[in-house]
Amino acid sequence: MYNILFENMWLIWLIVSFIALIIELNSGDIYCLCFAFGALASLVCAAIGLPYWLQILVWAVASVLCIIFVRPPLIKRLHGKEQERKSNADALVGRQGIVTEAIAADGYGYVKIDGDMWRSHTDGGETLAVGDRVTVVARESTILTVTKV
Repeated sequence: MYNILFENMWLIWLIVSFIALIIELNSGDIYCLCFAFGALASLVCAAIGLPYWLQILVWAVASVLCIIFVRPPLIKRLHGKEQERKSNADALVGRQGIVTEAIAADGYGYVKIDGDMWRSHTDGGETLAVGDRVTVVARESTILTVTKV
């Protein structure tokens, strides 16, 4: 049984490469893509009949070299010039929403943004009625500061 496995190591490396590519499709961090590249390099080594220990060494070295030299420029190219991407609640600043619970001048109410309800208060101490359109100007924890559009 092991003889068949070792005689077809190229097929094992091909399967490893496909599995790494499938994992990469789910993660998107480009590490698994480097492991897939290393597996393809080992596939070539297996096809020309190099020993198993050398195939594993080639896989490890090719994967590490890909992580060091290919991944950073690829990420920079994919993400463009924007160095810091806002995510989660930080991305709410600048967005518009609708008041769903009136906001008193010195109190709190609720604003609906993209289907989510956020506790909010006004920036200038103005009163906002239900249905008013607002823009988020700041966020502190889970409380938004809004102004009327």
